[in-house]
Amino acid sequence: QAQLVESGGGLVQTGGSLRLSCVASGFSFITTRMGWFRQAPGKERDFVAAISWTGGSSMYGDSVKGRFTVSRDNAINTVWLQMNDLKPEDTAVYYCAAALGTGVLPSREGSYDYWGQGTQVTVSP
Repeated sequence: QAQLVESGGGLVQTGGSLRLSCVASGFSFITTRMGWFRQAPGKERDFVAAISWTGGSSMYGDSVKGRFTVSRDNAINTVWLQMNDLKPEDTAVYYCAAALGTGVLPSREGSYDYWGQGTQVTVSP
């Protein structure tokens, strides 16, 4: 049974940093593209970042470019989202997601097969 477990969320002040982790199990992590999405209260879930199965390619949503970095370690089935220079508008529940296969990096929710339960990130002014 596929499972994604996020951790690392919390409360941070504007300009601070957090690193989210997502540990995967129950599927072939090494041949899966991984992504991060976020959902703020009353808003749709938005694409944040994605990383290829090798870790050699990544892409980001416009609002986080230059501040967030996605990385992975296939040896321990883990993907991370390093978030720097956090802003109040980054406040949201952050979700880890898995897109089976080794194709192009997806930014659409519908392209992902598995989802984590989410972790809350709150950035205070």
